[in-house]
Amino acid sequence: MADLSVRQTEIPGLLVVDLPVHGDNRGWFKENWQQAKMTELGLPDFGPVQQNISFNDEVGVTRGIHAEPWDKFVSVATGRIFGAWVDLREGESHGRVVTVEMGPERAVFVPRGVGNAYQTLAPGTAYAYLVNDHWSPEAKARHTFVQLGDPALGIAWPIPLHEAILSDADKAHPVLAESRPALPRRTLVLGAGGQLGTALQAALPSAVALSRAEADLAKPETLEAIEWRDVDAIVNAAAYTAVDLAETPEGRREAWATNVTGVGRLVEIARRHRLPLVHVSSDYVFDGTVPEHREDEPFSPLGVYGQTKAAGDALVATWEKHYVVRTSWVVGEGKNFVATMAMLADKGVCPAVVDDQFGRLSFTEDLAAGIVHLLASGAEYGTYNLTNGGPVQSWADIAADVFELRGRSRDDVTRVSTEEYGAGRTMAPRPRHSSLSLAKIEATGHRPRDVAYRMRTLVE
Repeated sequence: MADLSVRQTEIPGLLVVDLPVHGDNRGWFKENWQQAKMTELGLPDFGPVQQNISFNDEVGVTRGIHAEPWDKFVSVATGRIFGAWVDLREGESHGRVVTVEMGPERAVFVPRGVGNAYQTLAPGTAYAYLVNDHWSPEAKARHTFVQLGDPALGIAWPIPLHEAILSDADKAHPVLAESRPALPRRTLVLGAGGQLGTALQAALPSAVALSRAEADLAKPETLEAIEWRDVDAIVNAAAYTAVDLAETPEGRREAWATNVTGVGRLVEIARRHRLPLVHVSSDYVFDGTVPEHREDEPFSPLGVYGQTKAAGDALVATWEKHYVVRTSWVVGEGKNFVATMAMLADKGVCPAVVDDQFGRLSFTEDLAAGIVHLLASGAEYGTYNLTNGGPVQSWADIAADVFELRGRSRDDVTRVSTEEYGAGRTMAPRPRHSSLSLAKIEATGHRPRDVAYRMRTLVE
């Protein structure tokens, strides 16, 4: 009896599973699907929701080649088959073929977009498969097919196809050169209209990017309209970020509707479709009383905005496949603090800038790079701080750096306290210390660029 094992094939993601079969004078028993053991050996935890069985009376029944918009775990309950799989996804492996002879002692995990076919080698063969989406007429319209006997595939069927039992539909499938490639899953970016969303589109050019007008966390109908079966990961860069307005009655309601209720809906969608969820958070979940914040520091928000972000983070953490990316002092394309200081420097203005709030800037290009790293590297799920590197500075220090880069004196920036700056203004409380420890994300192999480097490229 073979040990349980999972092995790769020449088709990326197509896995062969050897199953222990326990037999005695009564027959045999096997664990056909065992989530804990199989995922530990490398099989994806693909979340099956439906099981189908195809019973075949005669030897030579041949079915396929079909690629459906879901993953499959195929096995044989009784009998024996010759199985053939063809990669119908776009890319380097398109058209690649893998064949395996199977009985009850073997199973195959078939990723979405890989065509599945088999031929029975014994009478009374029962072919079973688990899938991670429910069949529907809409789903059927998205199937991709290729002809069983296409010479370009070179499949050596044990029973020649002219002697086999085929359906008329399977006989009519196109050859590989004329078949349409299977639709790939793509990363979905929410909040595409914002500064980080813009940077994420550049970092993830194949992603589907939706603006607030297209997908509003506060409007559930816009989320339900998304074709989630075509998504392989969610990056949520959408949020209510009007820190001061959040302290008003109307702003408070809007902040909670987007940052908490809307995020809760997104978590449930991610859970339902078993999608990794990247959620962008903020230093405002802390009160800023310690010089540097670690990922495991308890929440202690000062204002409404911080309270809603903390509540959203807690909801996201209830889903196993999550990355909470906590950042601070974001600078991206368009209006931002650095660009404003550069403009004031060029105009000869001498601004008053707060000098008793401390942190590090987070340039959106580098934030996007860190998010891509987490998704691509398979880093352990959880919360990660992500800002640019370099020394901790005050806002006034940063303004002085910009002035110096623009040829002005650092002394042209007047340093004031938060209390002085806020006199006569309606302002939400700010954390005094916003610096975030970067040790955890650096341990995954990602080292954010230094603030000084990014400042020079942006200002000079």
